[in-house]
Amino acid sequence: MSFEQHINTIICGDCLQVMADWPGGCANLVLTDPPYPDYSEEKFRFNYKDGTVNILENFICRQFVFWSAKADFPLDYTATHIWDKTTRCRSEYERIFERQGGRKQKMFRYHCISNKIDAQLMKDIFTNHPTQKPIRLLLDMVARYSKPNDLILDPFCGSGTTCVAAKMLGRRFIGIDISSEYCEIARQRLRAVETGVPVKEQKIGQMVLFSERNHDED
Repeated sequence: MSFEQHINTIICGDCLQVMADWPGGCANLVLTDPPYPDYSEEKFRFNYKDGTVNILENFICRQFVFWSAKADFPLDYTATHIWDKTTRCRSEYERIFERQGGRKQKMFRYHCISNKIDAQLMKDIFTNHPTQKPIRLLLDMVARYSKPNDLILDPFCGSGTTCVAAKMLGRRFIGIDISSEYCEIARQRLRAVETGVPVKEQKIGQMVLFSERNHDED
């Protein structure tokens, strides 16, 4: 199935099957957070298989892949970046492996979003995804490593933070995830960017109220 028809959409499916025939040069940037092999809960919930990330070898573009602080990264890479989660009680970090890119390493310091309180403090949204990344971190990376109208691919998009950041910054995107639950959350977040209706209000059926309010203000 051609990738063009999926631009600016979230696809629910196994990325190994979805992207099997996509051309290697279809995206300008891959920015993704696959399940980590040493996190047993993620492996079970998101159907992780050994070699899943090998699909990235088919794509000829700069890539940034979030990865565990402990497990070996199975692909070649040009640089290793660090996400310092700046947690309150202890030091935690994840690595971000850059592929087919530069060699200069960078430290990103953004508070992790692990509950509603963190989300409120960071002006973010808590999606209840176990490995949700902060929107500020993804906005930083999208702005830093892509240009307006670039196509950003996230084969393991989860609750859609990469795609939301891309949309906010005028980039095109394709997100893929195996979970129908998180695909719907990602779509709600994208609608919130487009319409100005927050996800919470969408869920309780207030889309019409916001539309009427916006019409009255016009």
